[in-house]
Amino acid sequence: MDKHLHIICLDVPYPANYGGVYDLFYKLPALQAQGVKIHLHCFANGRGEKPELNKYCSAVYYYKRNTGHKGFSSTLPYIVSSRKNEELAQNLLKDDYPIFMEGVHCTYLTQDKRFSTRRKFVRIHNVEHQYYRELYSCSHNAMKKMYFLWESKLLKNYEQQLVNKATAFWAVTQKDTDYYRNDLQCRTMDYLPLFLPDWHVKSLEGMGTFCLYHGNLEVAENEYAAEWLLKNIFNKLEIPLVIAGKNPSASLEKMVHHNMHTCLVANPSEKELQDMIAKAQIHILPSFNNTGIKIKLLNALYNGRHCLVNTQMVEGTGLDELCITADDVSTFRARVEQLYHQPFTQGDIEARKKLLHNHYNNEAGAKQMVHWVWEQYV
Repeated sequence: MDKHLHIICLDVPYPANYGGVYDLFYKLPALQAQGVKIHLHCFANGRGEKPELNKYCSAVYYYKRNTGHKGFSSTLPYIVSSRKNEELAQNLLKDDYPIFMEGVHCTYLTQDKRFSTRRKFVRIHNVEHQYYRELYSCSHNAMKKMYFLWESKLLKNYEQQLVNKATAFWAVTQKDTDYYRNDLQCRTMDYLPLFLPDWHVKSLEGMGTFCLYHGNLEVAENEYAAEWLLKNIFNKLEIPLVIAGKNPSASLEKMVHHNMHTCLVANPSEKELQDMIAKAQIHILPSFNNTGIKIKLLNALYNGRHCLVNTQMVEGTGLDELCITADDVSTFRARVEQLYHQPFTQGDIEARKKLLHNHYNNEAGAKQMVHWVWEQYV
């Protein structure tokens, strides 16, 4: 019997050129290899149609998201209400195949009575109300702060109700799994590791020449982290720091240029970024949002040397034993000074190979999904 699965994506999942789409894209070939016939539904947020997706899917559909005032609702979170789409609903109603929704963003149909008896599965990328609350705390823009706070309040109510409206949920970290189970009393929540590129640990032994922070600098949390490093850590260190990422603000550029030991690489190509990751001595990756998991950390662990993080970056990920952790300014600064002069060893590399190979396995993840969808939750 053929296994057909509808997958609703919050964005077009190709190319996989930012952290949020890695799990979305690399899940597709893994499921296809298990014989799943994928019917992919994408909300096109300016990325356009991608013929590459046809290699992995039986059908691919694209929908326009209702952005701006058209997507706002007084009762539903914007990330959900802006993806309400009747064309999508009609396409899903043509058959009775199970539906897999990528993120809380894609769960509007759980509000639709036409789908009340349909098997529906939700991928939890973050505890979204916590994520938006942290964006509120990190943002400098008054209008954005108002939006993030309002969205967080709506999401808190929505996530509490959502747990009773879908068949099962699968989170990307153990911490988020525990939150849904314990705080939201979700009895059908399980942990499913991220789907990743065919990465192998390529970290180089020895010494690098600079410290690196990288991320999408358009995201308030990432800009805040970069500013925190400049204000609190590298303001008193004569150690080179490179900050690299997408579309940095003018204020961040100005702050970087005030310090003779720091520089900014705006909008690096993927090749340039990977070259910097390989050459860095320390990957400095504090996070001020402890839901979900950061692809940039995994990228650094597979391809870079020392990783210096705070607890919020690694809590619930199982990656803490591969990182050096510091949570206050003085300890963070001391760890930078220590690691900058500490060679990265073959022993460090072997530890990463052992943990990462055992933990992140696309084939095992796809087999687990097949078991849940077509055996456990039939």
